[in-house]
Amino acid sequence: AVLTDLIERATPGLHATVGPRFFGWVIGGSHPVGVAADWLTSAWGQNAGNHTASPAAAAAEAVAANWLLDLLQLPPTASVGFVTGATVANFVCLAAARSEVLRRAGWDFEAKGAFGAPRPTVLIGEDAHSTVFAALQYLGFGSNDLVRIATDDQGAIDRQTFAETIAKTAGPTIVVTQAGQINTGAFDPHEFILEATREHSNCWVHVDGAFGLWARACPARAEQAAGIERADSWATDGHKWLQTPYDCGYAIVKDPEAHRRAMTIEASYLPPVTAGERDPSHFVPELSRRARGFATWAMLRYLGREGVSTMVFRHCQLAQLFARTLETEDGVTVVNDVVLNQVVVRFGDSDDETRAVIEAVQSAGVMFAGGARWQRQWVMRLSIINCETTEDDVARSAGSILDSWRSVHRSLAVGKAP
Repeated sequence: AVLTDLIERATPGLHATVGPRFFGWVIGGSHPVGVAADWLTSAWGQNAGNHTASPAAAAAEAVAANWLLDLLQLPPTASVGFVTGATVANFVCLAAARSEVLRRAGWDFEAKGAFGAPRPTVLIGEDAHSTVFAALQYLGFGSNDLVRIATDDQGAIDRQTFAETIAKTAGPTIVVTQAGQINTGAFDPHEFILEATREHSNCWVHVDGAFGLWARACPARAEQAAGIERADSWATDGHKWLQTPYDCGYAIVKDPEAHRRAMTIEASYLPPVTAGERDPSHFVPELSRRARGFATWAMLRYLGREGVSTMVFRHCQLAQLFARTLETEDGVTVVNDVVLNQVVVRFGDSDDETRAVIEAVQSAGVMFAGGARWQRQWVMRLSIINCETTEDDVARSAGSILDSWRSVHRSLAVGKAP
């Protein structure tokens, strides 16, 4: 009776985020295999804080971490923290970055704290994701502390501006890049950036790759993320392209010691780690935590290398199909270069018309798309990342968008008539 009551009360307020025509945000499809593994996780009730509390949870994370590093072509000795999502993954990686660049500068942050410490310089693109700015704020970097690098019309860091800025930057430095701009899907020029930072005496490069990092798992798309393996840390999500249930993200750090130093919690009542054991809490902020490794292990085992690669490639192809279909209509403009799974659309070159189309599409209920301010203009955002989405779903959704555009355009034209 309680569960029936919960279902009846909750259902009207649930969004069809796992549906194949949900394109509003970058949200994966919660694949049934991952959901089943997550049910087991809840039923088992494991606190995955340390190896002694749950050897199976620790082992699942260890195995899944190795698979992730191999799939994403990242250094095999890197450490992986299983966290709630890219927001916390960015936080963890940037905490490790802060600790390490200060250590190199002769400051023990874990012992002395922030007061009196040398101030690291943070270089970040103007169009970085808002959660990266939030993570930096949690770590004590105010918005006025950051050196914002100009970006191009796709949101990628401008090469010349970056080169000029890094050449003038001395002392402990953290560079934040992104793989997959949230609106356009664009990648920062990582090979150029990493080469430009090579001669810097104390620089840490962190990559926010919430969804774009998965391009490295697809040979046909991996070139966009070339060189990223030379960075120092990477943040990405499982609940996006890997299709795990919410919540699941990964904080990946090339230097495991810097990772542990920034995160490890010590107490006399906690069992020591012995040879061959891995304490999951040494790589994340929490001690009490969900055993996220089970769902990740299950999805990687189910999809395999070929399954992930095929899915990423298919979603990128569907994004291009979406863009081509919409562009056939007069008054509809695809604003971005469709290099990944993101499509940015504008209607009638007008904020009012674009917002009206978004509202009409949402009211029609065939699919879901959201809006955003991009390059000082309102646009419709389409994120193709659900494992169940097909060409038919794209065709139906594009048809609904175009029907909405025609209706909006006609009504506005009538309103303007003398």
